[in-house]
Amino acid sequence: MAFDFLEKEHTIAKPGFNRWLVPPAALAIHLCIGMAYGFSVFWLPLSKALGIKESIACAPDTGFFAQVFSTTCDWKISMLGWMYTMFFVLLGISAAIWGGWLERAGPRKAGVVSALCWCGGLLISAFGVYTHQIWLMWLGSGVIGGVGLGLGYISPVSTLIKWFPDRRGMATGMAIMGFGGGALVGSPLADKLMKHFATPTSVGVWETFVAMAVIYFIFMMAGALGYRVPPSGWKPAGWTPPVTANSTMITQNHVHVSKVWGIPQFWLVWLVLCLNVSAGIGVIGISSPMLQEVFGGHLLGVNVGFSDLSIEQKAAIAAIAAGFTGLISLFNIGGRFVWASCSDFFGRKMTYVIFFVLGFILYVSLPWSAKSGSIALFVGAVCIILSMYGGGFSTVPAYLADLFGTQMVGAIHGRLLTAWATAGILGPVVVNYMREYQLSLGMPRDQVYNTTMYILAGMLVLGLICNLLVRPVAAKHFMTPEELVREKQLAHEKSSSDNTATMSSDDMALVGRGGNPALIGAAWLAVGIPLIWGISLTLQKTAVLFK
Repeated sequence: MAFDFLEKEHTIAKPGFNRWLVPPAALAIHLCIGMAYGFSVFWLPLSKALGIKESIACAPDTGFFAQVFSTTCDWKISMLGWMYTMFFVLLGISAAIWGGWLERAGPRKAGVVSALCWCGGLLISAFGVYTHQIWLMWLGSGVIGGVGLGLGYISPVSTLIKWFPDRRGMATGMAIMGFGGGALVGSPLADKLMKHFATPTSVGVWETFVAMAVIYFIFMMAGALGYRVPPSGWKPAGWTPPVTANSTMITQNHVHVSKVWGIPQFWLVWLVLCLNVSAGIGVIGISSPMLQEVFGGHLLGVNVGFSDLSIEQKAAIAAIAAGFTGLISLFNIGGRFVWASCSDFFGRKMTYVIFFVLGFILYVSLPWSAKSGSIALFVGAVCIILSMYGGGFSTVPAYLADLFGTQMVGAIHGRLLTAWATAGILGPVVVNYMREYQLSLGMPRDQVYNTTMYILAGMLVLGLICNLLVRPVAAKHFMTPEELVREKQLAHEKSSSDNTATMSSDDMALVGRGGNPALIGAAWLAVGIPLIWGISLTLQKTAVLFK
């Protein structure tokens, strides 16, 4: 058939395929879908899509549905912001629903579907902007694109863990680092494209959506077609799986995804991720206003509170806060790779212990550093906090593989991502409502975040308790040898066994290494150059913080 090349059995690696080609394939997809983090770059231009220079406000008595279908007044940023919520709710839901299908269909097919959904959603959004129908944007990028996010996010997880059983944390850290870095590349790219396409009658957004859809589709398809899965029974040359006992946190057995809902360890890890992300995402959402309101004129060397600053001074500290936002983004990205790699040495459970204990200390230190006027300590603490926020995302797939085995880790990870969707609501709600409540009591702006930080620190204490309660999964939850054979057949690994039955031990030893060095270098440059470009632009903005 015409699309047989998408089938999992046609993606089995042959001798001479280098496993280091898989991480850049994963990065190509994650850098594209990671633009979900940077979609706010479109909000201001879209809020004046009709007025061009100034927003055309709807009449005061215009109802919600009338605003949704109106072609005569501009959208509010609050309406556009629903896209962000849809992204991460649909990401979690789609990953949970189709995670099992992904394990059987393989990463290539999932990557292609992700590209079609994410880029197709952008095209539908472009039509929505062109016709000024926000519901088409919600449907296109929010719903359809959100499904693409979920499938694209989990598509490489199981494959990378199987290719790098010796470095599970590092492998998943590399890919998930790309999701965090997507906004660093996509936001400045979108800004440049909007300026290029802007005319006296258009803010350039729908044209930018079309251009980005084409660019992203090329990258995502290249990544999806670059996926390969290792032959059944393959392991890195010279690597011996560690001998495990019943008490170890790393199992050699496998849990079926249909059983995880009833396993206590799954829910404990679910709470671990949810609480870690809730605390971190809460800080991300208020990082810019928090720095400005806490330190006010001290950011400019002036002993004046935020409310007493002039318009010019507020503009100056807003630029500093933008640099601060860029800086924590870099720590968020770097933490995804560094902490996940460290977990290969510390162990996944101990890594989360560090997250929660160190995080607790840093959260409760923020009010003290704010009161003492120490900007450096405050900024440093927030940066480390955000590195552990990113590290939590990249470490959890390896944690799941350790506990539940590798056969269905992608599907299990998909179900766990419902914790992310929950945290995406819980964290911002706690932070924003506490801030508003404190302000309503007349509390000075430089103190409104103190109680919030203590609440977030309390979340980390709960997370620590949940993490300490994690124990090895009971033997009764693992698949029997017969069930595992059946699952491998459903996952098209029967063909893999047939192929490798005639493969000599010498040929098997050549799988995962060798290959064309030029091809490997080109693959890494293809994803490395955009990422370096995005990081360099962010560093330029961050430099304002240190002037």
